[in-house]
Amino acid sequence: MLRSNSYHTVVFDIGGLSEFARIEQLLRSDFENLVVVLVRPRNPLNIGAAARAMSNFAFNSLRLVNPYKLAFRDARSAMGGSTVLESAEEFGSVAEAIADCSLVIGTTAVGKRSLERPVRFLDDRTGSAVREQLNIGRVGLLFGSEKTGLSNRDFSFCQWLLKIPTSDQNISMNLGQAVAVVLYELARSTPAHSVPESQSPASAGELEKITECLFESLRISGYVKPGTDELFEKKTRQLLLRMELETYDAKLLLGMVRQILWKLRQTDKG
Repeated sequence: MLRSNSYHTVVFDIGGLSEFARIEQLLRSDFENLVVVLVRPRNPLNIGAAARAMSNFAFNSLRLVNPYKLAFRDARSAMGGSTVLESAEEFGSVAEAIADCSLVIGTTAVGKRSLERPVRFLDDRTGSAVREQLNIGRVGLLFGSEKTGLSNRDFSFCQWLLKIPTSDQNISMNLGQAVAVVLYELARSTPAHSVPESQSPASAGELEKITECLFESLRISGYVKPGTDELFEKKTRQLLLRMELETYDAKLLLGMVRQILWKLRQTDKG
């Protein structure tokens, strides 16, 4: 239902609470656990638009992976010292950028790409699920470059894949617009249900340490055949992500794998 306030601004009335008031109320929530990660961005206007969208919806943590240096510099200049851009961090790889995240979400337009796992559509249910995860730990939201999007290797770091529902005639969106649409949906959503305080999922950095040790063990043992390193590295990473390990279990498994790797190296030397 539509109604106008005294300033002649048209707002939506949903369940007795205007959509504007609903979002304004939700913006007081703690969004510090959400990290927006732009992977290989090249256009300063898009970087600036993404930062502006984050500021609009009270998200403050922006990370950039291998940004085009000139574009990042120009974006900071054009925004006139935007708080989000001023505090943005640069990383040399996706692994480094999401090391402290317990959930990593990769965005995709899908198109003709063949993806190894289901894609979630951006809607109320997904928004609530993400908000629920924000109560557990840090969530990394990955957006790919304007030209190519996220690569298959980028996707190997993601537990979830996310698509904005669009027309089949034009499936891709401008980077800045995509960031704004996703953050709007998250801002208006509420957590699906409360999460046990004892739950402590392993971070991406902890899982990557296990991935590296396990992959090296497989390589030394001869399980990984020549020319298949990249494929098996991604498969190993995805296997661990599907296990949904908690911090304690990840540390325990890392200790086990490190011991196996040490023993294999000793045997290899002999």
